[in-house]
Amino acid sequence: MKPVKEAKKYAKTFINVVGIDTAPQALVELTAIENLMGKSADFKSLLLNPGFSQTDREKVLKNIADKIKLSEKVIKFIMHLSELGIIVALPEITKIATALYLEKKKRAKAVVLTSIEVGKDYEERLKGSLKKLTDRDVDIEFVLEPALLGGILVKVGSTMYDTSIKGQLRLLKDELIKG
Repeated sequence: MKPVKEAKKYAKTFINVVGIDTAPQALVELTAIENLMGKSADFKSLLLNPGFSQTDREKVLKNIADKIKLSEKVIKFIMHLSELGIIVALPEITKIATALYLEKKKRAKAVVLTSIEVGKDYEERLKGSLKKLTDRDVDIEFVLEPALLGGILVKVGSTMYDTSIKGQLRLLKDELIKG
């Protein structure tokens, strides 16, 4: 089976192993390893290449773990993925594990694209509106997108809410074409 297809299985295992209470910190640690793999070709090669011994991997990972403060469970998980050759699916595993955690905690994550900085009062109103829509508490991540002329784009899970001017003009065009 391909590593990416197995990602859901490993993400579930990860959440079960670290526990729901320590999952947020463990997910941050997984993301740190993922980022390190993206920045350092040597580190990525160490985890991917079967030519390196398990002892070499463990030694380097423990050295890195001391510097970036990784928990023992995350180290063991990374070592296990590396042994199995599934480490290439780490970004997908992290993404799925985050979604599973949010699902268990009845939370959702929203990415909001906006062309301007948003104030706290607007953020709270938006959180309230999204909570009504999703029936979950919502964590919002704002991304500045200067290309937007006005309005916002909100992505919650796989659902996109488009209140941008461009989106509204597109809807108007579609309505005019339909008749």
